Amino acid sequence: MAKKPSIPKGTRDFGPSEMVGRDYIFDTIKDVFKHYGYQCIETPAMENLSTLLGKYGEEGDRLLFKVLNSGDAFSGIDFNEDLSSNAIALKVCEKGLRYDLTVPFARYVVQHQNELTFPFKRYQIQPVWRADRPQRGRYREFYQCDVDVIGSDSLLNELELVQIVEMVFNRLKVNVCIKINNRKILSGLAQICGHPDKLIDITVAIDKIDKIGIEAVEAELLERGLDREAIAVIKPVLLLEGTNSEKIERIAQILASSEIGMKGVEEIRTLFALIEGAGIGTNVELDLSLARGLNYYTGAIFEVKALDFEIGSICGGGRYDDLTGIFGLPNMSGVGISFGADRIYDVLKGLELFPADVASASVVLFSNMGEKEAAFCVPVAASLRRAGIACEIYPDNARLRKQFEYADKKGIPYLAIVGANEVAENSVTLKNLASGEQQLLKVSEIVEKLKSV
Repeated sequence: MAKKPSIPKGTRDFGPSEMVGRDYIFDTIKDVFKHYGYQCIETPAMENLSTLLGKYGEEGDRLLFKVLNSGDAFSGIDFNEDLSSNAIALKVCEKGLRYDLTVPFARYVVQHQNELTFPFKRYQIQPVWRADRPQRGRYREFYQCDVDVIGSDSLLNELELVQIVEMVFNRLKVNVCIKINNRKILSGLAQICGHPDKLIDITVAIDKIDKIGIEAVEAELLERGLDREAIAVIKPVLLLEGTNSEKIERIAQILASSEIGMKGVEEIRTLFALIEGAGIGTNVELDLSLARGLNYYTGAIFEVKALDFEIGSICGGGRYDDLTGIFGLPNMSGVGISFGADRIYDVLKGLELFPADVASASVVLFSNMGEKEAAFCVPVAASLRRAGIACEIYPDNARLRKQFEYADKKGIPYLAIVGANEVAENSVTLKNLASGEQQLLKVSEIVEKLKSV
């Protein structure tokens, strides 16, 4: 017997029921993005490795899926050379699958700069790939829903991202907490602890605090070359508690001698004042342990957590001041945030928050009681579709019980029964499959009836 086919670990098939839910998420997020004036773009699944490498830090580079060159990719390799596996990969791979949507967006902006109106506001909903170890809530292929504005350093853009997050999750009925920090504050912290050259090491370590805990973070900081005196400066900041205002004032005292640190404090103070003035109802918290491990962040950073469901962050992003500069277009500051569609799906499913009316594509199924009856149904179904009501006709003349079961399994709420009597009377018997109630309707009445329910 042939071996049953499978798919790679960390990837998933999505059947019709899952896709209905996923489309609900995508449509909700996309509609909010459009309400704030963002325009859609798409970029290729593959990018040149030169575009991707070095943008995500050492760990990010390790997680890049590299694409083998076409043809005899290994023909020019001297296997007698003492080459690491990564060195060989770079010789035989010129392309890679995108790790996120932000770096390809920066490449797109530089490549198309003369066609764009700045500030440029774009959204993008596409899959990304990471060679990570698959686990609950973490996949090798997953969708991101990104929104970015580039060409402006105004903190009104950060406020708008907070408003977008609030609107999206209000519509999805998910209670969330928006956590905010600033990478300049972390740079200041690296300065005052005596290790300004260790900013990346510090952020990579403390970015794992939710996963591994404060003691393991301390151990990793020691491994990365920080001394215990430096850790004694950093640790109290990571554990700082109180209101947002109290935290801002305390970190301002701690970073008083750091110019870049104080700039971060002022940005945070301004942003929280804007958030308060905008009347944001969602819980927004200054979290000084938030680091966001990606190298390109330079200012405000965000993470969003679901409050009623145990899962990692479902949304994250931040300010990047010179990502386009890597590609030859300096002084182009941008800020963006990414919604993790796959984790959001898991949250909605776990909390049973998908609306009942997204369970089925069709509202009504027309029965098939024979050739004459089916022919009668065709123009009636066409009139429903013209009115915006999704419907279908059962394709085969089968037992009515089988047609009931089909509608039930697909979650179709109504069955339109058409037999010889209905054809003779130019009518349809409309049966509500949930309540069992049925009603004989003239063909001219069925559209209004279904619109009303």
